[in-house]
Amino acid sequence: MNRNERNYHHHATEPHVAYFSMEFGLHEELPIYAGGLGVLAGDYLKAAHDLHMPVVGVGILWKQDYTEQYIGDDGRPYDVFPNFDFNNVKDTGITVPVRVRGADVTCKVHMVDRYGNAPLYLLDTNFPGSEHGWMTSRLYGGGVQDRVAAEILLGIGGVRALRALGIDVDVYHLNEGHAVFAGIELIREKMERGHSFEDAWQLTRQTIVFTTHTPIAAGNEVHGHDLLQLMEAYNGLHYEQMKRIGGDPFNMTAAALMLSYLSNGVSKLHGQTACRMWKNVCDASGIISITNGVHVKTWQDEGIRDAFDRRGDLWQAHQANKKRLLRYIEQRNGVKLNPDALLVGFARRAAPYKRSDLIFRTAEVIEPLLKEGKLQLVFSGKAHPNDKIGKDIIAQLVKMDRKYGDSVTFLENYNMEVCRMMIRGCDVWLNNPRRPLEASGTSGMKAAMNGVLNLSVVDGWVGEGLQHQVSGWLINTPPSQLMDEAQQDEHDLRELYRILLDEVIPTYYNRHDTWVEMIRASIDMARWQFSSHRMMREYFDVMYQKVFSKDHMLSTEPQIQEQEEWISHVPPIVYDPQEPAPKYH
Repeated sequence: MNRNERNYHHHATEPHVAYFSMEFGLHEELPIYAGGLGVLAGDYLKAAHDLHMPVVGVGILWKQDYTEQYIGDDGRPYDVFPNFDFNNVKDTGITVPVRVRGADVTCKVHMVDRYGNAPLYLLDTNFPGSEHGWMTSRLYGGGVQDRVAAEILLGIGGVRALRALGIDVDVYHLNEGHAVFAGIELIREKMERGHSFEDAWQLTRQTIVFTTHTPIAAGNEVHGHDLLQLMEAYNGLHYEQMKRIGGDPFNMTAAALMLSYLSNGVSKLHGQTACRMWKNVCDASGIISITNGVHVKTWQDEGIRDAFDRRGDLWQAHQANKKRLLRYIEQRNGVKLNPDALLVGFARRAAPYKRSDLIFRTAEVIEPLLKEGKLQLVFSGKAHPNDKIGKDIIAQLVKMDRKYGDSVTFLENYNMEVCRMMIRGCDVWLNNPRRPLEASGTSGMKAAMNGVLNLSVVDGWVGEGLQHQVSGWLINTPPSQLMDEAQQDEHDLRELYRILLDEVIPTYYNRHDTWVEMIRASIDMARWQFSSHRMMREYFDVMYQKVFSKDHMLSTEPQIQEQEEWISHVPPIVYDPQEPAPKYH
């Protein structure tokens, strides 16, 4: 397929974009995603399709998913890894060679376009006769060699797949640092054509943009150079060149910043945090903010959308979704919750900073509400299979489920289906991370556009749209440098209880008209501002066009100036990008 054969009805000057991501969440029946990063990538491709944007996705076909995670009789999560047939993907007939750890690896290239998405091309080594199926077996599974092998396939193999498919690309968008080796492949191509390393690097930078997602150290991978050499990730470059790009040890996020023309954080607050976090990386691209958005057609209930558009009965539409969720809970957990009692939902990746158990920490406050039936809580989430701390968090939630069985329940094996039921059927969506560690928080956007009212710490997207007592409730947190973790937890718990007891519960039970007005305000606030259509339009207007314009210069001076202005307003965070980060979960 060449540029003239595309079906997209785009403006002639719009750049053609290849979006690289380790995971894509398009639908629960295609389980090649772990969580929010992948679902965002899926929503991105759906928005590109809706808007006829010249975009393709590049990813990996994971044979065994991330994990199917269930709760054992002992109350702890355990993992199951079924082999999927993936009859819902198309074989393009294309294969590409990639060199990994002394072996010539053949990657099949599949294509997915059945979910209302722009074409997604998936690399696969897990086919009959292949000795290299381990490389595309489990998303984020195995050891560090498995991880680097997958990253080589995604980056180097991804670029080669685009070449073999005949797809022209103007802008390479790296969604997180996993795809950094795409930049190394682009440099190798140019050096093979006679450019020096320095020229090849600078020319490559003029075609790459990068999205960084998390301030958590574990989300910013670091690899030793011995490992990269063993795995043949250098791809024709040598140690000094790779060190110039990513340091020693090789930091994948720093390398992405050094390989890109422009980068972005995923909310205004996160953009500021990312600027401070990476300000010591010399010659890094400037970091701006493009706030995430979610695909409205995928996540907003049609009944809610119709009631909002025609100014119909939003409460009736909401209650229909709530009853649907309660039937779902009863079928899965055998628990019958009260459709007339306040239902608060919380569904997140199991990570300590998200503080999923915060609401339970003072039993004398929360227990009477649960026992009297004034408050019901539904939780869900997954932990990485090797993450003991994450599994401890889930076990604690299951313990609360078993203690307060009539009022608290945990839905196992969190996926897109569970998310869709919860963000439509709960009354309130709870979000209480330690600030500033929540980069965006797209589940709250999904809840908001369904009229599920957010009760949230002001972090990620929340500070950009949510108005206290108008479209939800805000838990204001002092700057993190003024408190240690224990003090911040104590402050936020006190504020959470105060707002819950003095504002949320009285409004739900005693001020019905006000609640319905807040539902309408929440939908009105979220449906465009936090949609993937708005996000996609911003990517093209603010990032891609800058890279694509023929008269652009490589200098990032305007972005650096903006970066420095942001930094002056951002509290420091406890993370040094020069320090090796632990393995990403």
